[in-house]
Amino acid sequence: MSWSVGQVSGFAGVTIRTLHYYDRSGLLSPSERSPAGYRLYNGADLARLQQILFYRELGFPLDEIADILADPQANALDHLLARRQALSEQIARLQKLVDVAERAIEVQRTGGVELTPDERFEVFGDVVFDLSYAADAHLKWGERDSHQEALARAATHSKEDWQQLMAEAAEWRGRLLEAFDEGLPVDHPTVLDLAEQHRQHITRWFTPCPPEMHCRIADDYEADARAFALVVPPAEQRPGLAGYLRAAIGANAERRNESDLDEVAR
Repeated sequence: MSWSVGQVSGFAGVTIRTLHYYDRSGLLSPSERSPAGYRLYNGADLARLQQILFYRELGFPLDEIADILADPQANALDHLLARRQALSEQIARLQKLVDVAERAIEVQRTGGVELTPDERFEVFGDVVFDLSYAADAHLKWGERDSHQEALARAATHSKEDWQQLMAEAAEWRGRLLEAFDEGLPVDHPTVLDLAEQHRQHITRWFTPCPPEMHCRIADDYEADARAFALVVPPAEQRPGLAGYLRAAIGANAERRNESDLDEVAR
């Protein structure tokens, strides 16, 4: 027996457009033609389609499916084992995202400051808290005690606390922008002091922040625009500013390490 494209689309649950794409790409081409020249699928074609749909359901990309089906001697088990590992990692990541959401809900219920949209703008202004970055940060740092403490302390801040925190941050940010616009080098005493004030700000409001931890945070500022937007709103950013701050924080860490060594030497 043989079946038309429309018939296969109907009982296989695959769109005609998808079948045409499989045909053009060489992944699955109908083996037969009707007297009128229409493409027809035979039993072997349907068996191949079942394999394709099976691998697609598992999330395999089409090029990898083609590789598996192209060689009858290929060890599909290796591909399946690798896919199982990838799916397990994805499940673990999604579970952590669920944990982040549940924690956020718990914070709101048990002590997190609740602000109306007007109050939120009043407190945070143009600083945007990207939830996707918050989730990624939790996946990256969630097991660290410092991250847990920062979340716990943030949850206890009142509206007034946040207003003071953000006012301090805005004043510091203005001086950072002045230093950058003036072209002060990152090892200039003024810039080093700004880096140290930023470290102390984190310690005062969230969690103790030793220099090495401060450097890891600064790495995110340069690598991830979402992280840097928490420090400098996009409207105030300049090209190269994130790298400038990262370098200043690194230079300040070296200064503090040298100071600590001097103390030990004495």
